[in-house]
Amino acid sequence: MTAEVAAAWDEVYWLMAGSLITLETRLYAQAGVADGDVWRPWTVVSRIEETPEVATFMLRPADRAPSPPFLPGQYVSVRADLPDGARQIRQYSLSCAPNGTDRWISVKRIGGTGDSPEGEVSNWLHANVREGDVLSVSTPFGDTVLHDGDSPLVLASAGIGSTPIISMLAHLAATGSTRPVITVHADRSERTHAFRAELRTCVGKLPRAQAHVWYEHPEGPWPADRTGLADLSAIEIPDGSRAYLCGPVPFMRSVRSQLLDRGVPAERIHYEAFGPDMGLETAA
Repeated sequence: MTAEVAAAWDEVYWLMAGSLITLETRLYAQAGVADGDVWRPWTVVSRIEETPEVATFMLRPADRAPSPPFLPGQYVSVRADLPDGARQIRQYSLSCAPNGTDRWISVKRIGGTGDSPEGEVSNWLHANVREGDVLSVSTPFGDTVLHDGDSPLVLASAGIGSTPIISMLAHLAATGSTRPVITVHADRSERTHAFRAELRTCVGKLPRAQAHVWYEHPEGPWPADRTGLADLSAIEIPDGSRAYLCGPVPFMRSVRSQLLDRGVPAERIHYEAFGPDMGLETAA
């Protein structure tokens, strides 16, 4: 590491830092808050056990101030003060429609498997947060949001990826949308499928919507729509469709590839990855 190399890296670092600082300032301005002033106390007014692994926390401003607006598909950050003194921040998609004063986050309990550790904040929320507790929650952010217009929609999710998708569906139902809507959801089974009833309800309220659900391992008294992995080959994808994907990267890579093969342009396929996209854009 020579002085010249160190100076070059220093210049690159500050160029990148300057770009990110400018972007962050722009986000604060768009949200109508002062730089960094995004945290507010929110009271848990109800907790719903969606599945054995997923709980919905219904939140209301503890200071009784107006709820900040959000767009369907956006997320909030939750700041947790853990027993060991650490403060951790995690992001959770909002799972309700934008209208109303309450904000819902739906959190999946993450168990440790192999080399993957347990979810620190998600498990803390499941174990410790009940009705009446107060959480520190940020202003909504996120770019993977439902576009206005009348173009057909493909809303595809797997597992807990249903959270932003159900928000989009609830918004469409609440606004009386007449857009063609194709919903695709894949899950392990009926028992693990969060928002199963809400999906049917929202689709039932939309005059041009249809639902397609796959269960990898069907169980229980309800017949599976389809068994196995999501396969769009038998689904008609309307011309001019805009698609939104959320779920594990292998699922999104598969669905994105299928949509590209069906003629949906890459710029009309939007996705939300819970972590690095791991080369999702390379899907052909």
